[in-house]
Amino acid sequence: MGAATVVAVAVAVSVGVVLPFPFYYFLWNHPQAWVDLCGKGMDPSHRMAQISHALKAIQLVSLLSVARISRPPWYCVVLFLLGQFLNFKVYQLLGEAGTYYGVRFGKNIPWVMEFPFGYIKDPQYVGSILSLLACFCWVPFQYIFLWILGYVFMIWVESAEDPATRAKPLN
Repeated sequence: MGAATVVAVAVAVSVGVVLPFPFYYFLWNHPQAWVDLCGKGMDPSHRMAQISHALKAIQLVSLLSVARISRPPWYCVVLFLLGQFLNFKVYQLLGEAGTYYGVRFGKNIPWVMEFPFGYIKDPQYVGSILSLLACFCWVPFQYIFLWILGYVFMIWVESAEDPATRAKPLN
C-alpha cells in the first residue's frame, strides 16, 4: 500500500470515527432548531436516535476497516461487557427520550438516581469508553483515542447545560 493510500485510509477512518460528534454538538446547542427541523408529528429524540444509530454504524465500519481481529485477552472481554452493561442500564432507566436529549427538546424526563446514576458520573459515556478501551487489542491506538476524545468533548459540552437554551416544551 502506497503512502498516499495509507494517508487516505487514515483520514477516512478518522472522519468516520468523529462523524457523530458535530451532530451531537449541534443538537445540544441548538435544540429548538432540531425540534423545528423535525416538524410536527416527529419525535425529535426518536429522529436523533435513528440518525445516531446510522452514524454509529459508520463509526463501527470505520474501526472494522483497520481492525486486526484475533482472540481478545480476558480483560478486553471484561471491559467490553462492563461498558455494555452500563450502556444497557442507562438506556433501560432513561429510555430513548432520556438517552437522546429529550430534556433538551422540551420533554419532561424524570431524574434518575438508581445505579449507575448517583454512583458514576456520565455512566453512558463511561460505558462507551470502557467498550472502546476493550478494542485496543484489535484497533490502532489513534482511532480509539480519537473516538474517546469525542466522548470527552461531549462530556465537557454537556456539563455546561443552560436550561434557558432548551427547546419549548412539546405538547
